[in-house]
Amino acid sequence: MAHHNSRLDSPFEITLAPLTKGGRWSAVLIYEQLRAAILDGRLISGSRLPVERQSAAFFGVSRNTVARAYARLATEGLVQSRQGSGTFVASKRSRTPPGHSTASHLPDPRLNALWQDPELNRSLRFWKDSQPKKTQGATTFIDFRPALVDPRLFTFETFRRISAAQLRQMELKPPAFRSPQGNQGHFPLRQAISSHIGVSRAVVCDPDDVLVTAGAQQAFDILARVLVTPGETIVAIEEPGYPPMRASFLAAGAKLVPIPVDAEGMSVDALPTPVHVICVCPSHQFPLGVSMSAQRRLALLDFARKQGAAIVEDDYDGEFRYDGTPLQALRSTATTDNVFYVGTFSKCMLPALRLGFIVAPPWAMAALTLAKNCLDWHCPTLTQMAVARYIAEGYLARHVRKLRDVYRKRRDLIWKSLQSDFAEELLPMQSHYGMHVAVLSRRPERLERVSAKLLEMNVHLHSLERYFFGEPTLDGFVFGYGAVDLKAIEQGLKALRRVL
Repeated sequence: MAHHNSRLDSPFEITLAPLTKGGRWSAVLIYEQLRAAILDGRLISGSRLPVERQSAAFFGVSRNTVARAYARLATEGLVQSRQGSGTFVASKRSRTPPGHSTASHLPDPRLNALWQDPELNRSLRFWKDSQPKKTQGATTFIDFRPALVDPRLFTFETFRRISAAQLRQMELKPPAFRSPQGNQGHFPLRQAISSHIGVSRAVVCDPDDVLVTAGAQQAFDILARVLVTPGETIVAIEEPGYPPMRASFLAAGAKLVPIPVDAEGMSVDALPTPVHVICVCPSHQFPLGVSMSAQRRLALLDFARKQGAAIVEDDYDGEFRYDGTPLQALRSTATTDNVFYVGTFSKCMLPALRLGFIVAPPWAMAALTLAKNCLDWHCPTLTQMAVARYIAEGYLARHVRKLRDVYRKRRDLIWKSLQSDFAEELLPMQSHYGMHVAVLSRRPERLERVSAKLLEMNVHLHSLERYFFGEPTLDGFVFGYGAVDLKAIEQGLKALRRVL
């Protein structure tokens, strides 16, 4: 039936199938029928669609329903909204090319709207770059992205031998069948973790204080599930900070409050009251690389104790210290009641292992274990057994010492070049730990365009901009050196010099 209504500003003679008033799929039906009319030419370029405020008169549905349909059409480039004029069919030139339709990525009413949140998507994909253009003669990428590891440095032969021995042990003596409920992780691995972090990070804990997780990301997700009441819990995060960590709390329904970070770490004076959870990287802040000063640490612990707030301490690369006095973790015998310590084997061994852990207060362990068992009963047993032996036999300690030497040389090369070749443009931030160094721009300018230009030259280098939750307040770069050797560093810095 052709629709026309005297209350409309202009004729709109398109045959639409009847809509069920208030029907759940009304927006989808309107979208599909208008889309078909545009693609088959019944609605030509420049045609004006009924304005949303007249949707009840024309379509017989609410204004919001029509707005959702128009939004889907706009996402595909089929319509354009003009301020104060209305919504019009777009020209064919401005439409999404065939084969590039974003329809499969459009919101569907059957999905929880939370998982369609653009900020959540952005936070979990912060390291993802568009594919660089293939340039003639370019065969390799130079990758300065942080949080990456060079797999060529890992002791595969040793780990393969240990894994084979553990597999034979499982074959000779299969584990007795027991219900996996209540499983905190392979006991020898929890024993090895408590021993390792006691020596390397001065974290005093028992195996019963440790929950084994599938990497640090699952640790954050479990903590968010247990500590957050959706719509109520206030969580303080560092600004800038580690996007995937805040994604877990965002997905759990927390109210996020970004807290500025300066040369001494998180600004404790800026913490809100009340606050329920404080997420912090005190040893080697991500991405600025600063270490929290002793005064700030004491102030943070005192503040959290008075507020009854839990602290989530992310110590993702604390094993890699190069100079200066060792910094003890926030988690200590005096802070066991309110500090959750998160560690990972992704940086000191391999990301492919997918193993991390939480050292938690006794009052929270039962709930954390329940949350872990909701996600999976336990991490792969063979991997846990192999990593436990790798640590117990001293291989991890030796591997970390080797990595420190390698990373120190890479860091020193970057640092020296920044001070000599980029002194007028870039200011390196002091950093004694970890696998990356941050630099600030001496000129107030957005550097994402520099990153984009470098990507065309097969160089991945992130600007600080993508690590902010809110509006960026710092301009600079983050040089990760976990996945680049000395030769690649030199080539990458030469490319940056050319672009700048």
